[in-house]
Amino acid sequence: MTDDIRTEESETTAWPQDVGSVARRLEAVLLILDEPHSVVALAAAVSAPVPAVRKAIAALVADYDGEDGGPRRGFELREVGGGWRLYVREEYDRVITEFLGTQQPARLSQAALETLAVIAYKQPVTRGQVASIRAVNVDSVVRTLVGRGLITEVGHDGETGAILYGTTDALLEKLGVNTIDELPHISPLLDDGSTGFEEIAR
Repeated sequence: MTDDIRTEESETTAWPQDVGSVARRLEAVLLILDEPHSVVALAAAVSAPVPAVRKAIAALVADYDGEDGGPRRGFELREVGGGWRLYVREEYDRVITEFLGTQQPARLSQAALETLAVIAYKQPVTRGQVASIRAVNVDSVVRTLVGRGLITEVGHDGETGAILYGTTDALLEKLGVNTIDELPHISPLLDDGSTGFEEIAR
């Protein structure tokens, strides 16, 4: 029993706990997040105490904002809906839009089309809800759809803080419709008229 306890302690204290080390681990995690995570969740992810993570977050915010004498970055660490995530600074939104507009268009995969259909008929909807309906991980597909300008963030879930997604005007243009209400009714396309799309009144 004593050996087990020592093993657990050694595993949980393997990472350095100084602010700089915690901040670097946080950066690595933040780079792959596509929705805000709470301080507690981040602390668990980087194996550090919550107070240390709060200090590391403050240090990163100051660093990215150029408060320590360095350059002000084109991205920022922002708290949204009770969680933290990296965002492009608002003044550079046009740069991203123009860059994405120059990318070679490609056909959407079957997985992307299915995910897009779920979002279109269930919006506003969280990534987790889409994954539950499709029974697969949809992280990369959602990023692709956002990058293609077909869906966008439209808010945050009041209970979980998770990002809510909806379709964009660009999708309506590609589909040749004026509003999302002009999409065909889903019932005739499903075996029982409801599987996977509960409570859709269309």
